[in-house]
Amino acid sequence: MKMTTGTIVDTVLALLACSCLAGGGTGMQAQTTRPPAQQAAGEDAVARQQAALAQMQESIAKQRESVQKQLGQSTDAFFILLPPERMRSVAHDGGTAECAPLPDGEVRSLASQAATRESLDAEMLINVMRQESGFRPCAVSEKGAIGLMQLMPATAEQLGVKDSFDPLENVDAGARFLRQLLTRYNGDVLKAVSAYNAGPARVDAVDGIPQIPETIDYIKRIFYPDLEKQ
Repeated sequence: MKMTTGTIVDTVLALLACSCLAGGGTGMQAQTTRPPAQQAAGEDAVARQQAALAQMQESIAKQRESVQKQLGQSTDAFFILLPPERMRSVAHDGGTAECAPLPDGEVRSLASQAATRESLDAEMLINVMRQESGFRPCAVSEKGAIGLMQLMPATAEQLGVKDSFDPLENVDAGARFLRQLLTRYNGDVLKAVSAYNAGPARVDAVDGIPQIPETIDYIKRIFYPDLEKQ
């Protein structure tokens, strides 16, 4: 049977209601025989459970609204990421009005600000952004990477990102991550950008650019974009 968000909430409500009535004793009769202090404590616990349940309902509603707005996806079923048939970067399809590429002026402004803060080359940052997301702020990859710089959830969390779909936050975090990689590889930009694509472990394993077709193509598109136009 297909579980909808409403069904899940109803089920949780029912379970919590049973838990609240049980109250750790043997029903209403047990509650009436409790000392006043214990009865007050029980009522306080029920009130806290009800407040927590209300917060949970509000959170689910916000998640439903966010998914629908950011990803243009029906929210009849509750999920965190896109279904498998849609788990691909929207940078590689036609996109939608809600997920259109940012205007060139805005892209350059974001890249310039982030590059200045992190002492990076702005054009390199723009090329990374182009390759990662096609400048679409709501791009979601097959692995769950999000936004203009395709931040993985764990990376975003480490960098203190609150909203990976926010262009300013996303580009700032991506630039900071690149700066961390440059520091790790003593300024070797090829290793740093390779690690951004393939992960530091694979770069460390070969002490250079991993011989992975996707990573090699990635490096070419970022550092030699003119070759792709020929």
